[in-house]
Amino acid sequence: MTISETKLIASTINFVKTKLKHAEGGHDWFHIERVYNNSLLIAKQEDVNTIIVALAALLHDIADSKFNDGDETIGSKIASKFLLSENVDSEIIEHVSKIIDNMSFKNSFDLNTRFTSREMEVVQDADRLDAIGAIGIARCFNYGGFKNRSLYNPEIKPNLNMTKLQYKNSDAPTINHFYEKLLLLKDQMNTKTGKRIALERHNYMKNFLNQFYAEWNGEK
Repeated sequence: MTISETKLIASTINFVKTKLKHAEGGHDWFHIERVYNNSLLIAKQEDVNTIIVALAALLHDIADSKFNDGDETIGSKIASKFLLSENVDSEIIEHVSKIIDNMSFKNSFDLNTRFTSREMEVVQDADRLDAIGAIGIARCFNYGGFKNRSLYNPEIKPNLNMTKLQYKNSDAPTINHFYEKLLLLKDQMNTKTGKRIALERHNYMKNFLNQFYAEWNGEK
């Protein structure tokens, strides 16, 4: 990166840390930092614009719709306003905004209108990696607790055919989220690096679920 790009990244990090100071634990600065680091790791093996990847990773959850009354446009609006204040090139701002608007798992329900780019695929993989494995499990239950959801209810089965609206409004037990999203992510990764890391984290979640059910049923 150039000196000006390095300064921009530092300014963006400071902006995000301040903005997410009181965020829910699964969507706080540390989540952003992990996604940012994984994005840079994946980008090393991909032909992408690194500054777009870095900015999109840092700003992708600046205003998650889950915490903003379901508004799916607020994140990119805040990101665009910040980048504009930093005199970032308009083409970069537009690309970063499109990544923020389209990279979420819930947007996989809208296949006909989906934007994509190599940069988005890198950031999307990094974000999805943080949703699986040991940290993914911790984040899943943290959010379930935040929403006061039950851990598990054998009478409420996972819904594998949800619409986007149903997915956004679901209040199902936390364990159901593994089947409705987390266990699906391994096969939705875009990059070789993402696929390699996802497989290991996927297997970790499967082992966790086996242990969970054994303990739930008094078998261990």
